Amino acid sequence: MTIREWVRHREISGFPTFSVEEARLTFPNYSEQVIRNELFRLSSQGILYPAYRGFYVIIPPQYAAKRIVPPIYYIDHLMSYLKKPYYISLLNAAEILGAAHQRPQRFSVTTIYPKPSVSSSKNNTLVWAYRKEIPSDFLLSKNSETGVIHYSNVELTSIDLVQYEQYIGGLSRAATILEELAEKMDFRDASKKLFVHTSIATVQRLGYILEEVLGRKDVAEVLYTELLSYTKRFRYVPLSTDRPEKNAGKDTRWKVNINSIIETDEI
Repeated sequence: MTIREWVRHREISGFPTFSVEEARLTFPNYSEQVIRNELFRLSSQGILYPAYRGFYVIIPPQYAAKRIVPPIYYIDHLMSYLKKPYYISLLNAAEILGAAHQRPQRFSVTTIYPKPSVSSSKNNTLVWAYRKEIPSDFLLSKNSETGVIHYSNVELTSIDLVQYEQYIGGLSRAATILEELAEKMDFRDASKKLFVHTSIATVQRLGYILEEVLGRKDVAEVLYTELLSYTKRFRYVPLSTDRPEKNAGKDTRWKVNINSIIETDEI
């Protein structure tokens, strides 16, 4: 059996991905260079997609024309290969949850530290965020073409959009997506489990955006009650962390220094 035949056999047997290590074990008489040359050749021919360092996706017919496989097709297999928990996050989670105003160009995945010590991928469609632990109580699952994927629920997604706004293009974009998600938000009991996975400052910024930018006083009131339950006192924080606070206006309820103007897109 050749490597090409082995790849084809995996495809028809329902195994859409594999690692270099699996190829080595299957072909112990092949040298490292021969294996890598053949995998490179198959990638060049549009048969394989090198999704990550040492990890390949067999390109299915529906993606053959572009020779690029969307990460949602292989992300669960990739994270099993890396032996790390994960969830699809930020704009991609928001899209799965129904916020389709802005289709993300890149695919956001949150996993745990440590970050890779070497260049982990030539795949620039993946954006990696890192946490100390994955807040599994706030994850949802659904079937994909190749298995089950995990993504953040509405409340965790909302927190992440504000906490990691630098990954999505800023707070104005975050607010645009939050406006679409607001109807589904339910922050009751968030103080008991959710807040330990973020900062008080993030909750303050989220509350300010919901109440003063989006006019969702109903959702903001629940969040404010939970915040007071979590901490009786909190200090002033800047709305934007990368802008000066001098002469900024103050929101006395959420204790936010308004040093940035947030404008949402028309939906």
